[in-house]
Amino acid sequence: MADAVAETDLKQTPLHDLHVELGARMVPFAGYSMPVQYKAGIMAEHLHTRAKAGLFDVSHMGQAFLVGPDHETTARALEALTPSNFVELGHGRQRYSVLLNEEGGIIDDLMVSRSPSPEDDGKLMLVVNAARKDVDYAHFRAHLPDNVTLQVVEDRALIAVQGPEAVAAVAAHAPGVSDLAFMSTASMEFDGIECHVARAGYTGEDGVEMSVPAGAAEAIARALLADERVEPIGLGARDSLRLEAGLCLYGHDIDETTTPVEGAITFCMQKRRREEGGFPGAERIQSELKDGPGRVRVGLRLEGRAPAREGAEIALPDGPVIGTVTSGGFAPTVGAPIAMGYVPVEHAGVGTPLELVVRNRRLPATVADMPFVPNRYYRKPKS
Repeated sequence: MADAVAETDLKQTPLHDLHVELGARMVPFAGYSMPVQYKAGIMAEHLHTRAKAGLFDVSHMGQAFLVGPDHETTARALEALTPSNFVELGHGRQRYSVLLNEEGGIIDDLMVSRSPSPEDDGKLMLVVNAARKDVDYAHFRAHLPDNVTLQVVEDRALIAVQGPEAVAAVAAHAPGVSDLAFMSTASMEFDGIECHVARAGYTGEDGVEMSVPAGAAEAIARALLADERVEPIGLGARDSLRLEAGLCLYGHDIDETTTPVEGAITFCMQKRRREEGGFPGAERIQSELKDGPGRVRVGLRLEGRAPAREGAEIALPDGPVIGTVTSGGFAPTVGAPIAMGYVPVEHAGVGTPLELVVRNRRLPATVADMPFVPNRYYRKPKS
């Protein structure tokens, strides 16, 4: 997980000193000094998040706004670069999407939200991956129309709180968070501090992500960590949690060579966009939607206890190599090793027996349903 970057060249998030105080092991990640784990260790952090609530510093992610004269203009500018429906994105709603190249490959995946306030119409908030934000921003600036601009946010932090008790812990300081539905956003105060809150996350659990003023991030984090339900969680457990949830990590499970159809994330493409096209790589993607892609991302369950890591070959039993593992490791909640990778569609059916080649040993595996652990996103009861 570490990059070959000199410690002095690394950027620091507003919570850096707090991580060090809490005994985190810091590593280079996407150009930042980030906590990979704390004293309890990755396994304990993972299980605590599944049982109660974990606090994640994700301030290295990129935050920006697309700003145009009105919502439709800004939304259509974004639709020209992505396969999602933003024109019909409701006030106070958030959507997962992907930025596409001309071949339909994924430049980055991102979250897009529309303010609940009509006064903000014409603005769409973006959260992009840390390692891709410079690439993303350059792409936007090169392809946006003259009447839509990119405004990069440099003075805010991003804190995620995830787990079955996450919302209750945050609601003790920002009561309005309890009223949010999954993938909804709102502006509210946390102990009197302005923040933008989205009910979403990267663990498969209920929870929120909060964009807060950089100077207030430590006070907010300390207030949450004073709650016995909340523990700090590092990059190690963040990775194992998202793997159990079957969620893609950019640069590993999806990249500029994979389409949303191959990546099995076609939920980011709403019906109108699938039918109309009008996005980069539309011809290829629409063809894959109709006839199927040549390969597809699948979940894999391994027999035994030995994990298969990224780069391991996927083979037919006693047969040739047909694919590659893109993410893998031991799943604490499952109590067994799991992985994701790409295989030809004809070998992608749930229950298909395969073998993963680890240190020249062939480990039996089976194509499995994802997520590996059921998602527990909050759904508002229908009235």
